[in-house]
Amino acid sequence: MEFMEALKARRSVYGIDKNIGVSEYAIQILLEQAVLHTPSGYNAQGGRVVLLLNKNHDTFWSLTKEALRKVVPADKFKATDDKIHALSAGYGTILYFEDQAVVKGLMDANPLYAANFPVWSLESAGMLQFVVWTGLAQLGIGASLQHYNELIEGEVKKTFDIPESWKLVAQMPFGHQIAPLNEKTFLPLEGRFIIKA
Repeated sequence: MEFMEALKARRSVYGIDKNIGVSEYAIQILLEQAVLHTPSGYNAQGGRVVLLLNKNHDTFWSLTKEALRKVVPADKFKATDDKIHALSAGYGTILYFEDQAVVKGLMDANPLYAANFPVWSLESAGMLQFVVWTGLAQLGIGASLQHYNELIEGEVKKTFDIPESWKLVAQMPFGHQIAPLNEKTFLPLEGRFIIKA
């Protein structure tokens, strides 16, 4: 039942600030354990995580805002600016990558299943994000999942000295929840869950 409660506690939290009541060490341990123990197809272990804190967190959201400024019309940029400001108000950001050198190595070694490895890589990435997100919720930390990947990947790699083979798949700003959450709604289970006994 503890696991089910943890599932229910994980939410998309957008109103965050820096006042978390948890040590950076606790976050580090969560990330290390998640990277070690999240499953991956063929035990590929291609997931990569970068934890951005302090000025690195601020730099990341600054470069994201500038990348968006280039593609969002000026008359619509205020909403984008407000969103980036809210995300950057958090304590830190977790960047998720999948190492394409690992994926390619498995494709070359297993040609019969080659087309599946990029898919399995993304499945593993999703599991890693979910494990961390749920773990943060258990620590009392709010987070959301963002995907500015194509707009910022090159600049992120250059700014933070990220290996070229790492493909950026998601960003997770986190912090202390400061805004109330909307009520969670669910589609009916009928048609979504089927038992064949």
